[in-house]
Amino acid sequence: MHTAAVTTVRLDIEYDGSEFSGWARQPDLRTVQGELEVALATVLREPVELVVAGRTDAGVHACGQVASFATRTGMPDALAQRLNGVAPEDVAVVAAEEVPAGFDARRDATSRSYLYRVLPRGAPGPFERGRALWWPHRLDRAALAACAAALPGTHDFTAFTPTQTDHVRFERQVLAAEWSWEEPIACFRISADAFMHNMVRVLVGTMLEVANDRRGIEDFHRLLAGAPRCQAGETAPAHGLYLESVGYD
Repeated sequence: MHTAAVTTVRLDIEYDGSEFSGWARQPDLRTVQGELEVALATVLREPVELVVAGRTDAGVHACGQVASFATRTGMPDALAQRLNGVAPEDVAVVAAEEVPAGFDARRDATSRSYLYRVLPRGAPGPFERGRALWWPHRLDRAALAACAAALPGTHDFTAFTPTQTDHVRFERQVLAAEWSWEEPIACFRISADAFMHNMVRVLVGTMLEVANDRRGIEDFHRLLAGAPRCQAGETAPAHGLYLESVGYD
């Protein structure tokens, strides 16, 4: 009996996370995975389960998400275009390509990069609503730069993830971190081998406290040595966070 060959496909995805309850499929909730799997089933006429490089929370956006799946249907022509024809407008498949058998978007990823956007001015920004955190407080650029400079390397990020967690390893290797200005937006970018739940958002919330003179840079350094979560800052809102890219060697 002939068995159809399995084809592995990589999808590069963008989405506005505002109206999604995160990436992961959940009963009775609108999720990115749920919408894309419905679109794939419509196009391929078979059920598909996506593996994703980074599971984003409710409200978090992505401009460089990667997912993969296996199918016995083969690689259809113009798959990205056909998926975008049936997927909702707040998610887009930027590219779809056949990749070597066994490729796994999550397991094979060697780095992930996130962007957090802040609007630091007295007036809110209607065009940045849901896209950046409005910060009408003092923002010391030198203090932010000092925080970012402390991040590259391997640290214990226990202070930057919820106390109740499934994580068993709290060390992460940060490959690069910096604050830059794309006026009027302050952009924090960070790349690491892997991230823990809420890690970037707690880092941003804590760095903003340093930049507002509510804590010192020495305290920020101390937190990177494995301090408890209660000693770090607040978790910055989800709507300023973007999964910007995923690296594969």
